[in-house]
Amino acid sequence: MLVQKRNPDSENRPPPPPIRVRVKYGSIYHEINISSQATFGELKKMLTGPTGLHHLDQKLLYKDKERDNNAFLDISGVKDKSKIVLVEDPLSQEKRYLEMRKNAKMEKAAKTISDISFEVDRLAGQVSAFESIISKGAKVVEKDLVNVIELLMNQLLKLDGIVAEGDVKLQRKMQVKRVQKYVETLDMLKVKNSAPSSNGSHIPKQESSPSPQQHQHQRRYSNEQASSPVQSQNGRHSFTHSPTQANYQQPSRHSASGSVVITTQWETFDPAPGPLLGHYSTTAPSNNNHAASTQPRFNWDLL
Repeated sequence: MLVQKRNPDSENRPPPPPIRVRVKYGSIYHEINISSQATFGELKKMLTGPTGLHHLDQKLLYKDKERDNNAFLDISGVKDKSKIVLVEDPLSQEKRYLEMRKNAKMEKAAKTISDISFEVDRLAGQVSAFESIISKGAKVVEKDLVNVIELLMNQLLKLDGIVAEGDVKLQRKMQVKRVQKYVETLDMLKVKNSAPSSNGSHIPKQESSPSPQQHQHQRRYSNEQASSPVQSQNGRHSFTHSPTQANYQQPSRHSASGSVVITTQWETFDPAPGPLLGHYSTTAPSNNNHAASTQPRFNWDLL
């Protein structure tokens, strides 16, 4: 690194003796021993301790003229026991205060982003675990997926509330993209987890076994269905005056046993002269003497 000297021949010369300057700050004088080849900026740093003012908040006046920080004392005419006035610079002080607040906000934002990054790392482990389980065809509790999504969305809201600049803003942007990626991954895993399995893991609903009463009713209904073809066939034979017809016996409704018996024997209807004006009784007589009574006969026309 090259440094430009004020005078190339001054390297061989002995250093000049220090000078004592009197600096007035308010009503107090401060005597400072300093090299005559020093700058006003170096003098400000030496005055920070005695005065308590930050060197950026100071303004030095020599011969009623403000001096620049890079100006040399000897070149500006400062000699031993010279008087310099120190005043506060309100603009510089306000500027420095704003800069301090800005730096404090950036530090706070950087710390917040660091905490969010740590939390996202923890949630990323759960996302990887869910992805590994679902990729193998297994299922996870949907509530666990929803909870992780909500936690990630909370971290995303925290990132949206951070105001940053420079490198901190870049870190915030990276964390936002990272959280959004994990949320999208969990949304896809949620869809896969809710989809039915391809191996048919759903168990069909089993039907309840019929009760004995239902079983008896089904058997009775099957017998009635089995007798229906015979009934229709006998009906067709009756129209053609077939002599081979089965007898139908219907038990009395007022029998002593009280039970109903269903048979496949059908009652024979003989042809009889006369128009179809009569009717027959479907109830069998309860007395055995009436069983031999002659049934009414009808003439059936062949269609």
